Amino acid sequence: MITLLALAPSLALSADSAPATPVRILVVGDSLSAEYGIARNSGWVSLLKRELASADPSVDVVNASISGDTTSGGLTRFAPLLDRLAPAIVVIELGANDGLRGLPVTMARSNLKNMIDLARSRGARVVLVGIQVPPNYGREYSEGFMAMFSELAAGGQAALVPFLFAGLQDSAEYFQADRMHPNEAAQPILLRNVMQVLGPEIKAAQRPVRPK
Repeated sequence: MITLLALAPSLALSADSAPATPVRILVVGDSLSAEYGIARNSGWVSLLKRELASADPSVDVVNASISGDTTSGGLTRFAPLLDRLAPAIVVIELGANDGLRGLPVTMARSNLKNMIDLARSRGARVVLVGIQVPPNYGREYSEGFMAMFSELAAGGQAALVPFLFAGLQDSAEYFQADRMHPNEAAQPILLRNVMQVLGPEIKAAQRPVRPK
């Protein structure tokens, strides 16, 4: 099994390191993060939580993902989650269901931007997870949808995971029968893709703020 220490060895604290600042990570996503169709506690967020508990107990992970959720649904429940949990880092993995339903890219972009702005207004760092959609609604729609994530992350508003499924394309053995949802074997790869971006964000969140 791929471990978090192998993915991000910089998260391992040395014996003489100063105590790390506690960090809470909030994951707001859809079925891709909510363990749809796979065994409980086998999804990439569960793997993240388990590995972090071993590597760095100062980091807590809360998974608020809901299968079938859209960017509109995520935005509706986002502020209460921020108020209740006060996360240091928010991972936003939403948009797939907007794309599959052919909802306007402008609407998805607006919803995601509002979520990013809300998180940043509360002092949270943001990791935005990019996804791609099938070309069902035409090339212009799929290209605009894919570009939306990098546009939102531009200017340092959010750290970007370019593509959650990187390394899984055209690999049927990593998908469930619906060919849309990754299976258990794919979850460590999803975690690796996220951790390449999330790992540095965790370290940055743990860095003590020096008085001016």
